[in-house]
Amino acid sequence: MKSRRMIWLGLALFVCGVTITPRGNPRLQDPTVYQQMNQAERATFVSGQARRIAKEISGREYNFTPAFEAAIRNRIESYVKRIGNGNNQLGKSDARLIFERGQTQAPILSSAFKARNVSQLIGLYIPAVESEYVNLQSANAAGAIGMFQFLPKTGEKYGLTESDLLDVQKSADAAARYIADATRKFEGDPMKEALAILSYNRGVNNVERDIATFVTPRTRQCSICALTDQSYRLDANFQQENVYYVPSFFAAAIIGENPQAFGLQTQPLSSF
Repeated sequence: MKSRRMIWLGLALFVCGVTITPRGNPRLQDPTVYQQMNQAERATFVSGQARRIAKEISGREYNFTPAFEAAIRNRIESYVKRIGNGNNQLGKSDARLIFERGQTQAPILSSAFKARNVSQLIGLYIPAVESEYVNLQSANAAGAIGMFQFLPKTGEKYGLTESDLLDVQKSADAAARYIADATRKFEGDPMKEALAILSYNRGVNNVERDIATFVTPRTRQCSICALTDQSYRLDANFQQENVYYVPSFFAAAIIGENPQAFGLQTQPLSSF
């Protein structure tokens, strides 16, 4: 009897044009969910995912400001515009290609960082920002080379020879040691991991000076937010490059750990 009633109910709903939505959050099952969200929904999604990534790399809650979360969102939008663009040029290439390359490198990257007791997510997404997972053979204007874009002088400090700079496994290990050292430098800061990531791009000494100059007891709860908010007071290099580094890291991690939410038919890089 119950079964017959359900059949008649289904027929009635069909005739009336009523659709029953399955239980659960249908957005999580939609591969292009982010692109379909309105601005408020995107803000909520990014806020939640940024805090989740932060907790995974630190074991603690990060108290990001709305302005910093907006900076992350802006970087995500840059990636989203590149999904399916068919471009192969580094810095402009199809975002699908970036994360496909990431899949290939993920086991080496994760293993190297885990071995140094550093979050695998840091190891997975620093090279996304640095080189989009391309082991760059030619030095850039500053002299940086390889997937982790080490400067030869910094590489030498961590025991890397010139040829080692192009060895992904050796450079990943050196990068993990750099992040571990930088994190210890900022011990006591609630955002020490984020500051270590910033240091990878800006240098530890510069970040220490920035914090001493621009971070107050009131803003120390989110020191990376304070530096980003006051970027106009920092030097030109910070304004033109460093200010985008940590937001770009979180943007890459959010996409890489939620690929299907952006229409990428793959699994999170941390699962490889």
